Amino acid sequence: MAWQDHADTHRSRIRHNPLTSSTRQPHTARLRHLTLIAALVAVGATTMSTPAQSQATTTTPQKTGHELVNGVSYYYEITGRGEPILLLHGGLGSTAMFQPMLPGLSDRRTVIAVDLQGHGGSSLGDRPIRLTDIADDMHALLTKLGFGTVDVIGYSLGGGIAFRLAAQHPERVRRLAIISAGFAQDGFYPEMLPQQAAVGAAMADMMKETPMYKTYVAVAPHPEDFPKLLDRMGEYMRQPYNWRDDVKKVTAHTLLVAGDADMFRLEHIVEFYKLLGGGQQDAGWQREHMSKNRLAILPGVTHYEMFMAPSMAATVIPFINGEGAPVPQGKQ
Repeated sequence: MAWQDHADTHRSRIRHNPLTSSTRQPHTARLRHLTLIAALVAVGATTMSTPAQSQATTTTPQKTGHELVNGVSYYYEITGRGEPILLLHGGLGSTAMFQPMLPGLSDRRTVIAVDLQGHGGSSLGDRPIRLTDIADDMHALLTKLGFGTVDVIGYSLGGGIAFRLAAQHPERVRRLAIISAGFAQDGFYPEMLPQQAAVGAAMADMMKETPMYKTYVAVAPHPEDFPKLLDRMGEYMRQPYNWRDDVKKVTAHTLLVAGDADMFRLEHIVEFYKLLGGGQQDAGWQREHMSKNRLAILPGVTHYEMFMAPSMAATVIPFINGEGAPVPQGKQ
């Protein structure tokens, strides 16, 4: 089924599903149902697209395969040619989430798109989902594939992994685009935390008619692992974290991107930027005080549509290609 078919079917179910009808279900049950669905969306993003995006040219990878790293069989796709970019998708998604922006990236660059642990064509393995571990996996995977220093783009869950990769292996990352991700759990709006904590295998049955589930079972090596994936993701999101002290370990030129209606508090994103050295003072007439890093707040964009927002691609692609405003001298 095409991306837009999924979207249309999903919207139709939202309109006609008796679970959302106030005349067929008690208020408390409806509220619980809506909260659980919201929690699942909060993990990352749905796999819906707009009509224009569903008609966009599909980019065919030159190489696909699997590599076993630390007990996880990672599926990857390599597209284009030029300097390498590692592309990391959002939670409960896959590399296909970036299909709208992939042509613009692979036109000049080699793009290594990886399905994260338990997602898409990658196996779940027998270990918990931890961003620090997956970041180490990406480091090892790049070595196996024969790549050295790369630029990295990560969205949501993938943005957290991109940050951890740059902090744990700074020599590996040259330019870094972190999209809709923070450095601490309290970066989320408070109402998101109980929703995320509720994610688990008990939600699997209610998801079987959603685009998210259908795209998962279409490519997963073990479709029966979907409830386990929900459990692992719930366990991961219930763990508190604060990586403030690790931000200073990032040496890559970094772009932070968030929507003005994102699930992360704008204060948190600005604090992230300040920890990276930005937002400290006026840049000066000769840009002598400008940070090497950048911040973009996209108007009218939510967390759930960020991965397919044209403004996101238009912001990230020039930065990752080294275009735009030059880095001040002495801040290379």
